[in-house]
Amino acid sequence: MSSTTAKTPSRPRRARPGITPSAITLGLNSLSLSPTKSVYNNAADSSNPFIDRRAANSSNPFVERKNSPTKARGKSRQGSMSSNGLDYLAKDAVRGVVRPGGIETKFDVVKNDYFVPIGDSKGSTSPRKRKGSSVSLHSSGGYGGNKLKSSASSDDRMIPTSNIGATLASQSIQNTSPAHTARLAENLGINVGQRILRFHQQGPQPTTDPTLALQRQLARPLYQRPAGPNASTGAVTNKTRVIPTSPQRVLDAPGMIDDFYLNLISWSGLNQLAVALCDSTYIWNAETGNVDLLGTAPEGSYVSAVNFTPDGTFLGVGHGNGDVEVWDMEANQKLRTMSGHQAQVASLSWNNHILSSGCADGSIWFHDVRVAQHKVMQLLGHEGEVSGLTWRADGELLASGGNDNVVNIWDGRTGNSGDGWRGSPLYTKNNHTAAVKAMAWCPWQNNLLATGGGTGDAQVHFWSSTTGARVNTLQTPTQVSSVQFAPHTREVLTTHGAPVNSLMIHSYPSMSKVAEINDAHDARVLGSAVSPAGDVVCTYAGDENVKFWKIWELPKKKKEKAGSSEAGPGSMLLIR
Repeated sequence: MSSTTAKTPSRPRRARPGITPSAITLGLNSLSLSPTKSVYNNAADSSNPFIDRRAANSSNPFVERKNSPTKARGKSRQGSMSSNGLDYLAKDAVRGVVRPGGIETKFDVVKNDYFVPIGDSKGSTSPRKRKGSSVSLHSSGGYGGNKLKSSASSDDRMIPTSNIGATLASQSIQNTSPAHTARLAENLGINVGQRILRFHQQGPQPTTDPTLALQRQLARPLYQRPAGPNASTGAVTNKTRVIPTSPQRVLDAPGMIDDFYLNLISWSGLNQLAVALCDSTYIWNAETGNVDLLGTAPEGSYVSAVNFTPDGTFLGVGHGNGDVEVWDMEANQKLRTMSGHQAQVASLSWNNHILSSGCADGSIWFHDVRVAQHKVMQLLGHEGEVSGLTWRADGELLASGGNDNVVNIWDGRTGNSGDGWRGSPLYTKNNHTAAVKAMAWCPWQNNLLATGGGTGDAQVHFWSSTTGARVNTLQTPTQVSSVQFAPHTREVLTTHGAPVNSLMIHSYPSMSKVAEINDAHDARVLGSAVSPAGDVVCTYAGDENVKFWKIWELPKKKKEKAGSSEAGPGSMLLIR
C-alpha cells in the first residue's frame, strides 16, 4: 500500500475588501490635519487600520502604517469571519464595505454603486483629479439613494476591476452649457435660431449685355477639347430630344406564341403589318386601322414566320410542319405552297423572286417562286436551328444566325444553282456564346452587319462584310431579341428579354446610350419591325401585345429649286 502524507486543507483565500463611497465619506468627514499622538505606541491596536476613537483618543480614523493597510484589513476581516460570518456581512452592509469577488458583487444593486465621492459635505476635501479622468455621471442609486458625482480614471484603486468603468464611459455625455453656446454665437456672429445652409439671399441676376454673350459664343471653340484618334464620327445626339416612354398604340394579340426563335411580325412598304397568332395570319392596315384575316395554317400546325417583299406585294408564310406559302397581298389569296422542309421554318427573307427559308434542321433553302421546281439551292452551315435570316438590300450577301451560336455570311452571287446544290459561307463567326436571332444590315453603310446574341451572350457585334472583321461591340444587360438600324440617323435600336424587357437606343459608332425604355412589355420582347417611313418601331412580346413606339423623327424635306425638276429647251446643250 502506498502511504500518502496527510495534507492540511488549505484555507480559502479571501479577496481584498473594497471600499464603497459610504466608508470614504465617513473618513473624509472626520479628517483632521492637527498633530496627534501616533497610535503606533498602542500595540493592541497596531493591526487594525480603523481605530476606535474612544480607545485611541484620536479624531483621525485613518492611521498611517509602514505595512500595507490593505493586508491588515484583510487579516482583521478574516478574523471577524471566523467568529460570525453573518454578523460580519451585516456590519459591512451598514458600513458600506464590499469585498471584490464576494457574494455581494453578485447583486445588481451593488454593481450600480461603484462611485468615488468628491466630498459634498462640510469639512471634506475634493480628491485630486487623475490624468485621463473621463467619467462624469450623476446617479441616484446605491445605498440610501444618495446622489453622487464621480470623476475617476479607470486605474483608480478605489474602483474594483470590472466592466463598470466601460459602461460609465459609454454613458459620458456632457451637455454644452447654454451660456457658453450664447457667448460662442455672439463672438462668431451666428444666429442660433437660423438654419444652416439656408438660402436667404437671392442669387445674382444673369447679365443682359449682348456684347458679353457674343464674346462667349466666339470664344467657345477655343475651349473645346480637340478630337482624339478614337473620337466618334457619328452624328451628335440632340440633348433636347425627348423620346416618349409610352407607346402610341397598343394592339391586343391573343394567341401570340412566346418563342424566342420565331419571327412573327413583318412591316411592308405598303404600311401593312402582318402578325402571326398561333395558326392564323392577320393583316393590320396602319393607315385605316382595319384588321383582316389572311389565312390559317394546316390542321395541327402553326404559323412560325412571316416576311414581306420589299415592295409589300407578296408575303411569305412559314409553318411548323415545314411548308412555305406565298400570298398575293393585292388579291388576298394564296399563290402556292412549297413543301420539302422536315421541321419548322422559323425565318424567311426575300431577294427579288428568291424566297430563302431557314429550317430547324440547320438548312437554308432558296425557293424560286416562278418555277414549279422551287428548290434551287441549299446552304448547310449550321448545326442548330436557323433563327435569323436576312438579305442585304442589293441582294449580293445573305446573313444567317442559328441556335449553334454561329453567324454565317453567304455570297448570293454564286453562279451554279440547282436542286441539291450546296454552297459554302463566305465568312463564319463564332464570337457569340448564345443563339443568334437578331440580325440587321445597315441602310446607310452597305457593308455593316449587326448581330445579337441570346441570354448567355447579351452582346451585339458589328461586322464588316468587306473584310469579315468585327468593327464594334455593344454589351447589353440581357438577351437581344432583335436589332434595327435607324434609316435616317446613325443610331441602333435593340430589344431585350427578361428581366428588363426593354428597348435601348445607342448612337453609332460611339455606342453611347441615347435612351432606354424599361419594362416596355410585361413579358420578354420577342422581336421588332420598323415602319416604312422609318420613325415608328413595332414590338411584340409574350404578353400578347403589339406596341408602337415613336422613336425617331422624320428628316425635313428640302425645298427643290424652281426649274430643277423639268428640263428647259436649252438643257440639251449641257450634255456632252
